[in-house]
Amino acid sequence: MSKFPKVIAGAAVSLALSLPAYAGTCGLGGTALPEEIAAWDSDVSPDGTGLPAGSGDVLVGEEVFAEKCAACHGDFAEGVDNWPKLAGGHGTLDHDDPLKTVGSYWPYLSTTWDYVNRSMPFGAAQTLEPDEVYAIVAYILYSNDLVDDDFVLSNETFSEVTLPNADGFIVDDRLQSEKHFWTSEPCMQDCKESVEITMRARVLDVTPQEESAAAVPVVAQAAAEEVAVVEPVAEPVAEAAVEEVALDPELLAKGANVFKKCKACHKVGEGAKHSTGPLLNGIVGAAVGQAGGFKYSKGMRAAGETGLVWTEEELAAFLTKPRKYMKGTKMSFAGLRKEADIEAVVTYLKSFE
Repeated sequence: MSKFPKVIAGAAVSLALSLPAYAGTCGLGGTALPEEIAAWDSDVSPDGTGLPAGSGDVLVGEEVFAEKCAACHGDFAEGVDNWPKLAGGHGTLDHDDPLKTVGSYWPYLSTTWDYVNRSMPFGAAQTLEPDEVYAIVAYILYSNDLVDDDFVLSNETFSEVTLPNADGFIVDDRLQSEKHFWTSEPCMQDCKESVEITMRARVLDVTPQEESAAAVPVVAQAAAEEVAVVEPVAEPVAEAAVEEVALDPELLAKGANVFKKCKACHKVGEGAKHSTGPLLNGIVGAAVGQAGGFKYSKGMRAAGETGLVWTEEELAAFLTKPRKYMKGTKMSFAGLRKEADIEAVVTYLKSFE
């Protein structure tokens, strides 16, 4: 018989006797130190308890949001593809398909702050400084038209903000009101013989995925390029405008193509309404910030009150670098780099009176 098993067993007993005795833990774990608890105790209560000292305003938040959040949530918190929308949805909670955002559904601002601080940005959680979190949350509030563009959110002003749906929730009393449903013996008859997966999230398109250009079939790419070229020329509104105002049809077609960068926020044509940005019918030659029914930034309203008019030259200057041209503008679009693109867009806008 080999001696090795006895030697190993003896060594194991000696090692076990030499270790500290932790009843019921097999010698693993220990009492958490105060500093270890503090590192994880980062939750924030609705009354602001747990907030760190700090502050951030809307304008700084717009810059931080554009850099660290807009890739998924859009420049105006309107959402990209299937990534969540953070703004909008006001008055939709009684609809069959409500839009649940920070402004329309969430009851407490602390949830927003805590989630951003704890889990964002995606893939780089807990890398934001407190001031950056305050600024991002301030911008989200602004995107929901809940604060003005000069608002500063801090641990001291936090309790001043009440979200619209704060009273839209009730206490969960199911433990008492539905107790009779689950106190009896469970039904274990007529059960399914097997559990099957009938659909996957990827097929339902609820899991956004990034695909490289190489993964897109060449035929699909060619078809997309063909549509991109043909679509602007075939746009009926632009064709009608060519006949009415005798604008260069090639320039109109190019302008329609470039305007695709603007369509997510601005609408033009018959039946157009305000969206994230104001409708742009009749914008060329109109006074700045005067489209009825749209809430402009203070800077835009002030410029209009001084008599500034959207001439072709002023529009071109604005489209080059919007935030440099108009301090405090809600439009976080970086601008158009090519003069030819700017000329084409302005011409395209001229066709919508």
